Amino acid sequence: MNALFPVLAVLAAYLVGSLSFAVIVSRFMGLADPRSYGSRNPGATNVLRSGNRAAAVLTLAFDALKGYVPVLLALIWGPRFGLGEMTVALVGLAAFLGHLWPVFFRFQGGKGVATAAGVLLALNPGLGVATLLSWVLIAAFFRYSSLASLVAAAFAPFYQLLIWGVEPALACIVPMSLLLIWRHEGNIRKLIAGQESKLGQKVGLPPAAKPRKIGRSS
Repeated sequence: MNALFPVLAVLAAYLVGSLSFAVIVSRFMGLADPRSYGSRNPGATNVLRSGNRAAAVLTLAFDALKGYVPVLLALIWGPRFGLGEMTVALVGLAAFLGHLWPVFFRFQGGKGVATAAGVLLALNPGLGVATLLSWVLIAAFFRYSSLASLVAAAFAPFYQLLIWGVEPALACIVPMSLLLIWRHEGNIRKLIAGQESKLGQKVGLPPAAKPRKIGRSS
């Protein structure tokens, strides 16, 4: 029976990760579907392009929490159910994969930056903070969320190896970093071509996707 607990923990983390909060928050707040404008990515950066900062902040927070909470619960309750460090790492990876390929949203997910940050903060708070600081510094100087995400993703495994050494957490960190870079392939091309949108830059919403205004028609 105990052998079933790791499988259940990983599956539960994937299901939590599959909650696409960019879409959920946008629907709740009566906004356009983030998959219909801008980069068409269901993530906080693209939601910010709608001009609604509150929606973007909520998306960012919940996307981070869905990576943080499953790992934290596995760390707290794992020993009671025989979950080792490798299983905890796989729980974090599963939550991240859920964001990329969410079962509840036809496997059309985001790039996973906020969720990866949540996973790292739970797995290793020091690593999470170092990676977030890298993101903030690049974003502040260059104003490109994608560039900041690429730099942070590339540095995370090196921070782990240089400061904390080889640990089971690498089974989660390395795949996340590689997948983050791969998911930003289109952004890399735009950065090279000088066509990438900067942080907070608004985009025109598709007419059919714009939220309706409630009131009398003139």
